[in-house]
Amino acid sequence: MATTADIKNGAVILHKNKRMKVVEFQHVKPGKGGAFVRTKLKDIISGKIIDHTFNAGARIEYIRVEAKKMQYLYHDDLSFIFMDEDTFEQLNVSFEIVGEQKNFLIGGMNADLLFDGDEILDVRIPPHVILEVEDTEPGFKGNTAQGATKPATVETGYELNVPLFINIGDKLRIDTRTGDYVERSKE
Repeated sequence: MATTADIKNGAVILHKNKRMKVVEFQHVKPGKGGAFVRTKLKDIISGKIIDHTFNAGARIEYIRVEAKKMQYLYHDDLSFIFMDEDTFEQLNVSFEIVGEQKNFLIGGMNADLLFDGDEILDVRIPPHVILEVEDTEPGFKGNTAQGATKPATVETGYELNVPLFINIGDKLRIDTRTGDYVERSKE
């Protein structure tokens, strides 16, 4: 059994007989009273997110999950298809498990799939991806007020705000945790 001191983002714990993924946490030490840990937990089965507060030092049961590196191939109307690079076995992963990460998946990308036995619990993608701009308005010279942005759509269909100098065909580095533009890629 572990305690709240061992908690980290992405960990899978057993909470009220449900498997929950730690989305975010914060250790709090108020001026009065004991310390505690404020968490956001996502139910792996239903996808529902709850807020829960643990007292400092509370016992937490972690679920041992196995991470397996797989390659994303494509998606159809029912699921996302991943391939094991060692056995070439293909796995279907539901839209609910992939969630908002679908905005950053491109064919050939490697991702870690988390398993509890044979059940797929989560898909972890790299913190940054490089995607090509497919649609955006042209930027005009002289229209460069401090920090001005415009909407752009990338190859996965995801829309985000980018600086005015970005054009169609540019490759962008995007933070997959926030969905924000980081920089124009040189690749």
